[in-house]
Amino acid sequence: MAQKTNIRNLTLAELKNQFTGMGEKAFRAKQVYEWLWKKNAHSFEEMSNLSVKLREQLEELFFIDAIVLDDQQISSDKTIKCAFHAGEKQVIEGVLIPTASRTTACISSQVGCSLACKFCATGRLKLMKNLSAGEIVDQVVYLKNQAEQRYNKSLTNIVYMGMGEPLLNYKNMLRSTEIITSEEGLGMSPKRITVSTAGIAKMIKKLGDDEVKFNLALSLHAANDKKRSRIMEINDTNNLDVLADALKYFYSKTGTRITFEYIIFKDFNDALEDAQELAEFCKNVPCKINIIEYNPIDDGEFQQAPRAKVDAFAAFLEERNLIVNIRRSRGKDIDAACGQLANKNKAIELKERVLK
Repeated sequence: MAQKTNIRNLTLAELKNQFTGMGEKAFRAKQVYEWLWKKNAHSFEEMSNLSVKLREQLEELFFIDAIVLDDQQISSDKTIKCAFHAGEKQVIEGVLIPTASRTTACISSQVGCSLACKFCATGRLKLMKNLSAGEIVDQVVYLKNQAEQRYNKSLTNIVYMGMGEPLLNYKNMLRSTEIITSEEGLGMSPKRITVSTAGIAKMIKKLGDDEVKFNLALSLHAANDKKRSRIMEINDTNNLDVLADALKYFYSKTGTRITFEYIIFKDFNDALEDAQELAEFCKNVPCKINIIEYNPIDDGEFQQAPRAKVDAFAAFLEERNLIVNIRRSRGKDIDAACGQLANKNKAIELKERVLK
C-alpha cells in the first residue's frame, strides 16, 4: 500500500496539480484548500461540499497532520496554557496572553529544543522533531478561538516564542507564516507576527534574502560575548560581531526594525555597565528593547532582578533615546511565562507511559 501524503504540506498550486492528475476539476482543490486553512478542517469527512466518492479518494491518498488538545490551564491573570499532542507521545505548548491592549498567541515551532539555553526550561528537553506548518497553524487557530469564545477578543498578535528555535525549522516556520497571512488562510497582517531567534546568523541573513514581512526578535540577554556564551551556547558559533553583521544585512533587505529581548537576571546582567554594553550594541541597527522579567525554573541558578534595578536599567537606556519596554510576566502560576514552557506535568506523564 502506497504511503499517504500529508495534504497540508502541499501549496494550492501543488494541490491543483494533484487534483487534475486525479481527473478532478482544479476548483475542487481550492475548495479543499479552504477547508484545510480557512475552516481548519481536521478530517475529509467534514468537507461537506465534496462528493462522498471524492472524500473517500482523498482519505486513501492523504492524511491531515492535526494536533489534538491534551490539557489546558487558565491562570489567575487569564493567561491560557494549552498542551497539544503533535504525534505519538509528543507534546507541545501554546499560550494565549490577553492584556488590555492586545491578545497574543505564543506558539511553538519544535517539540523540545536543541539549544539548551541555561535559563530556559524548554532547553532541558531534547529536540524530538520539527513541527509541520499545519501543526504550527493549528496552535494559532485554537488560541484564536479561545480568545474569541472566552474573552470576546480578536487575536491581535502572534509570537514564535514558544518551544523550539524557529530558524532551525525554517521551511515550516516560513510556510506557516504564509498561511497565516494569506487570503486563502487566516488573513492576518505579517506585521502582527514576530519570530524570535536565539541568534543563528546565516538564517537571519536568509530571512533578509527572502524579504520577509514579519518582525524579527533576537534573544540577546547580554551584549557581552563572555556573559552571553555562559548562558547561551549558540553564542560560541554566532557571537555578537557575527550577529551584528547578520542583523545589518536583514535590516538592509527588509527595512524592519529589530526587537532585542533582554531577560534581566539578578547580579548577572542587571548592572548599568551591562546597560551601557547593550546601548552600544543597539547602535548596529534600528531597534527597540524588551526587558523581560525572569521566571525562575527548578534549579534556581538564576534569580529575578529587583524591580528597582530593572527600572534603573530601563531609565539608563531611555536616557540614550532608545525605545524600551519592560515586560512583566504573565501566567507564572501555571508555568506559562517566558522560559517556563517544558510540559512540566504532561512531559512527565508521557515519559512514564512510554517507560511502561
